[in-house]
Formats: sequence, structure tokens, C-alpha cells
Amino acid sequence: MKIAFIVEKFPVLTETFVLNQAVGLIMRGHQVDIYARETDDTPKIHPDVLNYNLLEHTYYAPSVPKNYVWRLLLAIKLAFEFRSSYKIILRSLNLLKYGRRAASLRLFYLVIPLLPSRAYDIIHCQFGMFGIEGVILCEIGAIQGKLITSLRGYDISWYVKEYGDDVYKKLFREGDFFLSNCQFFRNRAIKLGCDPNKIVVHGSGIDCNRFAFEPRYTNDNGQIKIVTTGRLIEKKGIEYGIRGVAKVIEQYPHVDIEYNIIGAGCLQNYLQELIHSLNMSGKIKLLGRKNQQEIIEILNNSHIFIAPSVTAKDGNQDAPVNTLKEAMAMGLPVIATHHGGIPELVQDGISGFLVPERDADAIAEKIMYLIEQQDAWLEIGKAARSFVEEHYEINKLNDELVEIYQKLILKQECEFERIKLTC
Repeated sequence: MKIAFIVEKFPVLTETFVLNQAVGLIMRGHQVDIYARETDDTPKIHPDVLNYNLLEHTYYAPSVPKNYVWRLLLAIKLAFEFRSSYKIILRSLNLLKYGRRAASLRLFYLVIPLLPSRAYDIIHCQFGMFGIEGVILCEIGAIQGKLITSLRGYDISWYVKEYGDDVYKKLFREGDFFLSNCQFFRNRAIKLGCDPNKIVVHGSGIDCNRFAFEPRYTNDNGQIKIVTTGRLIEKKGIEYGIRGVAKVIEQYPHVDIEYNIIGAGCLQNYLQELIHSLNMSGKIKLLGRKNQQEIIEILNNSHIFIAPSVTAKDGNQDAPVNTLKEAMAMGLPVIATHHGGIPELVQDGISGFLVPERDADAIAEKIMYLIEQQDAWLEIGKAARSFVEEHYEINKLNDELVEIYQKLILKQECEFERIKLTC
């Protein structure tokens, strides 16, 4: 199969779910091209990007100049270069149909890497807003193929709150099929108007072979290392992890506790100031961004994982996040929240613990329980590993994805044969 991914950025260190799907499809003999607006703003690159030469199959839209005069002049130059595709270019400039997208020339710039018109078996839009763009690109003839859209989190939470319940009305009507990464977001999509027969849950997978299980025991010196991996943004709830761990450190002055937070984001200064105000600078550390191998090494040397996600004020919510799956696969006892799709991943009291959102006291209580009940770590870790292997192993999910693609193509072929017979 020839498959196109439509994304915002590529490669992105925090979006391994896109990379895992692309690599899985290539390993199964399929061609994958990636269409993106830009690269991520970090020099760190996942090794699979290089191992599978994905940058050679990634096509970027030209940068849109902020100055409208320069934007227009560059558009004229590009239009001349691609004049053989003038019909598609003219359609991208249809102000009556596409309004601001056309008037700003942003749709025109999105079309450029697709010229001359590209034909695929499958067009897979990663996140709902790019599904909207995919519909338009198909409509103007810039790309051809069956359109699948993955709904992953902020696109079906924050984006809907920001732009209204009807924002996906056209996409739900004209898109061929939809994937949600948890039942929580599938239910929301159906409530917003998606045909239940056109959407299935297809989880975001991890390569369990890379995240080896390791029984957790304290070191000879009794030190306990706690860890969180996530962007430093509101919905990750890291503030509550910091406050919870600080409470535990105060309650257990005789225990050597260290809390490492992996990730970067807009709240970095706020969180650093919070750590300082709590007098925890030597105990709680912001480590910044790390690549996958660096994260694995840190998790290998840790004992407890916290994922304190919260519903952000702008409505942004999480699905079952991959960083939590990775920690569970490696056997760390995890503490997460009753939030979004996370309860579909963590079985409370079996493969980890769930606490209310924004409840530092509850986080502290579970950490103290794990400190006191270290004999429970192994059974919790085994249950977590087993659950992730059963439900989120990437090879199973990539086989499932290929099957979804093939069924969609077969359905198209059957419909074509039916039309021929009718005629």
C-alpha cells in the first residue's frame, strides 16, 4: 500500500506514536510518505527516524512569511513553478469556499508539497484538525486516497472547546474512517456527530521489547527514586506531583527520596520556582528533554512513576499516555489520575493506583503506601507489564492498523464493482 501521513511537525520527540506507526508500516512492506508543516524545535532525534531514512520521505510545506506582501510574492513565484497544476492552485484560492484559509494563502502553501497531485491508497491524518485539512486537500484534488483520521487527545478536547461542537461536522460527514486512541474519546466523537460505524478504538502502542521488565527493589542505601515523564504544560499536572512528593519528603526525613521530572515546556520557570519555594531544590529536579534511550536509562534506575494528569482550564485532556505505558512495561509501580482515558490503562489497585485530579495529598498518600509496602512492587509491576503487552504492544497494533487499511480499501473496491454491475 501507498500511505500518506498528514501531521503538523515531524519528527517530534514527544510523538513516538506517529513514528511507531510509520516504522511498523514500512517493516510490513508498505510505502509511507509524511507531509508536515515543520520540524520540531529540538536537535534530539529518535534513532528510528535515521534508521529508516524517514526524512527522505518527509515533505514540508514552504514556510509562510509573516509579511503578507512577501507571502504574496513568494506565492506568485511558487505558482509559476507549479503552473502545470494550475487547476489545483486555483481551487486552493477559492475565497468563497475556503474563506480565511484561502485569503491568508495558507491553503495554497499546504498544497505545494503535494504538487503534482499525489495518489495514495490511504491518507492518514494524525489528529482531527489535520483531518479537516485532509478533507479540503482531497476536495481540491491535491491528494487522493481513502481518508482516515486519528483522534488522539487535545484535538477532541481543547480544540472542540476552542472552536465549537460543530468543528468536525464536515470531517465526520466526509471522512472515510476514524480511529480514537481510547474509548473515552470515541464516545466523545460519537456525541459530537461521528457515525459509530465509522470509528473504532485503536490504541497508541509501544515496543515492549525496548522497555524491558525489571523487578523494582531499593538500593543498598535505601534511596527511592520517583520519576515523571511529560511536557511541562498544565494538563500534565506536574505541579501536583511536585507538591505530593514534597509532602512525602517532609513526612519521611529519614528516607533518601529523589524526584526526577523529564520534559520541557512553558511551565518550566513556574515549576522551578515552585520547587525552590518548597525548599526541594536538592530533591526534586527538572531534567529537561531526553531522547528515548536516555529516558529508558532513567526509568531503569527509578522505583515509582507518577502521571498526575489533569483537565486543563482550556479543556485539554489526555488519552492513555505512552510515557505511562512505558513505565508500566518496565515494571514500575505507577500512580496516575482519574482523568481522560487513563483509567482504561491503569487498573486501580492492580496494575497501579488512580487518584483524583489536582490532589497532591492523594498522590502523597499512595507514595507513602508504596514506601511502606515495598513487597507489593513486584506484583503491581507484573500486572502492569502484562496489561500493556496484551493491549498496547506495537506489533499487534500495527498488524491491526494494516487490517483496518485493507478493509477500507476492499470496501472501496467492492463499492466500485457494485457500481459497475449496476451500470
